[in-house]
Amino acid sequence: MGRLRLGDLGRALLALVGATVGLVVASWVVPGFDIGSWEEAVVVAVLIAACGVVLRFLLVRGAVLLGWLGAVLAGLFGQALAVWVVVYLPQGGGAADLGWALLASWIVAAVSTLLVWVGTAGTNDAVTASLLRRAHRKRVTLDDPDVPGVVFIQADGVPYPVLDWCVRAGTLPTLSRWVRSGTHRQAEWRPKLPATTPASQMGILHGTIEGIPAFRWLDRPSGKVYVANRPADAALIEASHSDGRGLLADDGVSVSNLFTGDATTAYATMSAIGRGNETRESRRTVSEYLARPNGFTRSMSRALSEIVRERFQATRAKRRDIRPRVHRGWAFAGERAALSGVIRDLNTTLVADAMLKGRRSIYVDYVDYDAVAHHAGILQPESLDALAGIDAVLAQIEAVAEVAPRNYHIVVLSDHGQSQGAIFADRYGEDLAALVARLADTAAIASVENAEGSGALNSMVAGNASHDSVVGRALERASDRITADTFETREPDARKPDEQFLVFGSGNLGLIYVTGEQRRLTLDEITARYPGLVAGLVAHPGIGFTVVHTVEHGPVALGPGGEHHVRDSVVVGVDPLARFGPHAPQFVLRAATMPEAPDIYVNSLIDEMDEVAAFEGLVACHGGLGGWQDRGMIVHPVDFEMPEEMVVGADALHRVLVGWLEQVGHRKDLRG
Repeated sequence: MGRLRLGDLGRALLALVGATVGLVVASWVVPGFDIGSWEEAVVVAVLIAACGVVLRFLLVRGAVLLGWLGAVLAGLFGQALAVWVVVYLPQGGGAADLGWALLASWIVAAVSTLLVWVGTAGTNDAVTASLLRRAHRKRVTLDDPDVPGVVFIQADGVPYPVLDWCVRAGTLPTLSRWVRSGTHRQAEWRPKLPATTPASQMGILHGTIEGIPAFRWLDRPSGKVYVANRPADAALIEASHSDGRGLLADDGVSVSNLFTGDATTAYATMSAIGRGNETRESRRTVSEYLARPNGFTRSMSRALSEIVRERFQATRAKRRDIRPRVHRGWAFAGERAALSGVIRDLNTTLVADAMLKGRRSIYVDYVDYDAVAHHAGILQPESLDALAGIDAVLAQIEAVAEVAPRNYHIVVLSDHGQSQGAIFADRYGEDLAALVARLADTAAIASVENAEGSGALNSMVAGNASHDSVVGRALERASDRITADTFETREPDARKPDEQFLVFGSGNLGLIYVTGEQRRLTLDEITARYPGLVAGLVAHPGIGFTVVHTVEHGPVALGPGGEHHVRDSVVVGVDPLARFGPHAPQFVLRAATMPEAPDIYVNSLIDEMDEVAAFEGLVACHGGLGGWQDRGMIVHPVDFEMPEEMVVGADALHRVLVGWLEQVGHRKDLRG
C-alpha cells in the first residue's frame, strides 16, 4: 500500500512540474497570459489543479445526465474555464479572453501530458495505481466476506497451442508466472461446431449451444436473419435460451459480452443494451476513468499509437509479401485502436469496479487478440503483442484482487481457437456466393463480413447510450449506424423468391439457404431444382466437405471420393471427415440436425500445411472445422480441478465452471 501511495505522490509531483512548465510556455505564446516568475507559475498550477479536481467531481456526477462523452468534452473545455478563472479574471479579463484561455489550457495540457506520459501515464503500474486509489477511498462491507469471488477473463480466440508456446517462452509474464509457480494449471478444451463466439459464449454462460448454427443465420418461419452481436438479436437469442440459472446468476456481473449469463448487472453486454440502471452505472465508472489525466491520456495516446503501428505493420506485411495476407485498411486501424487503446482499459475499469464492490462472479471478454489475428495471422508479432496486452491486464486485476473486499480466484479461458490460411476468394478467384450463383445459374446474396471487433466497439457505445440525454441519444444513433453499416443484409428479390440463395460465411464454414422455404430441403429436392449445385460444391478443390439432408440417411457429409452418413456412422468410399479430427462426425451430426441448419453446409479444405480457406476476408478464422479453431484453452487455479478427460463442448465447460462456483460457496440460494 505504501509503495503505491508513494508512487501517487511522485506522479502528482510530476504532473505539477509538467503544468508549471506548460504555464511558462503558454506565457511566452498566448497574448495577455502573464504568469511572472517560476514560483508564481507553481502557485498558478496548484490553483488550476484544485479547480480541475472540483470540476471533475461535478462532471462525473453530471455524466449520469449528460452522458460520459459529454462529460469528457466538458472536462476538456472546462479546464479552459479554470485557466480563465485563475489567470484572467483577477486581471479584470472578460469573456473575450476565454478563447485565449482555451489556447493556454491546451498548451498546458500538451506539455503536462507529454511529461506525465514519459514518466508514468503510459505504464500499467500507473493505471493499476489509479484503480487501487478507489479501494483506499471507499471501503465496502459485505455480508459474506468469507465467500471467495471468481473472475472469468475470456481471451477471445486464443488457441491452446499459442497459449502453451507463449507461456513456455515467457512472453506472457503473468500467465507464465502463475503456471510456473504452481498456482494455476493450463488445459485444453474442445468447442463443438460451430467454433464461434455466439455458440461458445451461450454454452459457457447459459449451458446450451443449441439453435445457434453459426455467427449469423436465417430463421425460416419468420424470414429473419439473426446476427449474434446485433443488440436486438442478441436479446432475442438469449431470451430463447436462458433458464435464469446462468453462470452469473448469483450476484454476477457481465462486462463486454454477447450474453449476460443471467447476471444481475451487465455492462456493455449486447443482449442487455438498454438496461437503464447499468447504463448509468457504467457511464459513471467510465467517466471517472476518462476524467483522470492518466486515463484519458493513456487511452488516447495508445489509440493514436495503435493506428500508427497498424499502418506501419500493414505496409510492412505487404512490402515483405507475408503470406497469407489480407487487405488492412484504415477502418481496421480504427477498430484496432479502439479495442487495444480504449476498450481494453474501459473493460478493466469496469471489472475492477465490480471487484471493489465485492461482486461474487464477473465475466469479461477481451477481443484484442482475436480481432488482430483475424487480419494479421495467429502468430504475427502484432497479434502476440495484443495477447501480451491482455496478459498485462491480468496483472492489473491480480493487484486489484489483493485489496478487494473478498478474495478472488482468476480463471482465464478462450471461447475457441483460430485457424489460418489464404481466404477462399483469393485462392480461387471467386467467393462462395459467386460460386453458388455460378453453379446454380441463379442469384445469390452474400453476407460474409466479420463483425466481432466492431461488435465489441458497438457494445461499449450502445451500452452508454440512452434516451435520457442529448449525448446519450447521439450515442444511440451512433450505435444504430454501426449496426446498420455492419449487419444489414440486402433482402432477396421478391419477384423471384424461389430462385435465389442466401449465403453466409462464418470463418471457413459456409451456410447456404434457399430463400422462401419454410423447411430444410433434401438433397433430392435441391438436385432437382439446381442439378449442378451440390455436385459442383463437392468437386470444388477449396471445399473439404458438403453437408446435405437426405430422406434415407439423414445428414450426409459428401466429399469428392466418398460420403459419411453421420447419423448411422457409415462411410462409403473415402471419408470426407477423416482430415477434420475424431470429433468431426458427431459435431457435424449435431449442427446439421438443428432446425436452424441451412439447406447446405460447406466446410473449406484443410491443406497440407493444416491451413483452411475462410469464406470471410480473414487471414485467421473460426467457425468450422480444421486447424486450431476447435482448440480452446483454460488457465485455472489448482484448487479448481478439470475432468480427467478433455472437456468437449462449451455446454460441458459450463457445467465445470458452475461446479467451481458451487465449490467456493456460490449458487446456494438459486431457485431451480
